Amino acid sequence: MKVLMVSYEVYPLAKVGGLADVVGSLPEYLKKQGIDVQIAMPYHRVVDAKAKTIEKTELVLNTEKLKENYPFEVYKTYLEAGDIPVFLLKNDRLIDSDDVYGGSDLALQALGFSSAVFQLVKILNPDIVHCNDWQTGMVPVFLKTFMNEETPKTLLTIHNLGYQGTFDRYYYELSGLPEIYWEKGYVSTGGMFNFLKSGIVFSDFVSTVSPSYAEEIKTEEYGMGLNTLLLRLGERLVGIINGIDYSEYDPATDKRIPANFCLEDLSGKKECKKVLQEELGLACSEKPLIGLISRLVDQKGLDILAQVTEDLMKHDLQLVILGTGEERYEKMFKMLAAKFPGKVSANITFDINLAQKIYAGSDMFLMPSKYEPCGLGQMFAMRYGTVPIVRFTGGLKDTVKEFNFETEEGNGFGFYEYESIKLKEAIERALRAYNSEKWSTIVKNAMKTDCSWEKSAGEYKKLYKRILKSERRPIDA
Repeated sequence: MKVLMVSYEVYPLAKVGGLADVVGSLPEYLKKQGIDVQIAMPYHRVVDAKAKTIEKTELVLNTEKLKENYPFEVYKTYLEAGDIPVFLLKNDRLIDSDDVYGGSDLALQALGFSSAVFQLVKILNPDIVHCNDWQTGMVPVFLKTFMNEETPKTLLTIHNLGYQGTFDRYYYELSGLPEIYWEKGYVSTGGMFNFLKSGIVFSDFVSTVSPSYAEEIKTEEYGMGLNTLLLRLGERLVGIINGIDYSEYDPATDKRIPANFCLEDLSGKKECKKVLQEELGLACSEKPLIGLISRLVDQKGLDILAQVTEDLMKHDLQLVILGTGEERYEKMFKMLAAKFPGKVSANITFDINLAQKIYAGSDMFLMPSKYEPCGLGQMFAMRYGTVPIVRFTGGLKDTVKEFNFETEEGNGFGFYEYESIKLKEAIERALRAYNSEKWSTIVKNAMKTDCSWEKSAGEYKKLYKRILKSERRPIDA
């Protein structure tokens, strides 16, 4: 079975968010399952500093289906983990920014890239083209419209339905696609050209990054205007939880943390906490240390957290924040740190190394998200024995279970209703547990939680087989 994965970001070549971690890790584990995996991505400027070797091929992909041709030169590199081929599609006119998502015309860039991928598919001849997020949503459209009976099956994975790629109708006119698609509403929402909707309509199967999120997006609350379309997919909408790379994220061998530790010997975790406190100017003590690593935006639950920060500061605890985002939240955490020196550390930046130290050195990890398609932070935290406190939504609901003091089952704490009082209560339950004899049990339960890619890769293999056996899905908006 040959699979071509298409993504705008792939770790370590280009990373902005969790998508890069997924596409940078999953192929290695799919290969272990016997699947022949290749990757196609834009040749972003940042790739030059990340790839060890890049070779130029003789291929030039012309976007002949668009109103104007944008030739893409094809370069090739490999992911070191799994020796996975990565095709880098280069057009300096369209990919014209140092930032992965900072192009001067993102709609035209995504159109050109998708059209070039269509040409690449005809050369590589995969069985399945696995697309990711709205930037690749037009690939299934081009394939189903312009290819013959040899058209490969397609899977589109939605990593976050909140980002759909909606643009003026002008860009559809540049696509070279039939006018009837627009008339029938296959490619538009509210009079705007919608890349993600287009991909959903034309893909054979659609997946999301957790089973719970797959159910949530069928509802009006979470469906972002596409819930009716997604509901009609029936069994062709599948949720598979993401995983993390256990070889890279291993507290027993990780060189990025001050001291190593494992399930059988947690003494190194105490050292990680002590070093983190010293580095961030927090008082060195046994007080519970809560970490928060996040984009500082409403979606991550910061609006309800803002309502209870003053009350939380009355507890004997410490809080470490790492992230950037909306100015009001950056200012809020800076002011909190100034008001409570030695108790709060606000790090308004993006620092991968500090993030790793927070995962390893904190006692608890806070993710009170309004919605969370999958979430990786809670997985990293549990791998390092840091107990998650979450809102039970999406992937957080699928990976974190409330600790039961009687049965000693569960690996964290959480709440359902999106209310500040419920968040406060969940944190207070965690604080009480920290001061009980059950804490080490909760920590070990968290570390035993299987968030590895092995299980998820097996689920993707099953899905790929289903897709290959399925009849072609008719176009129906």
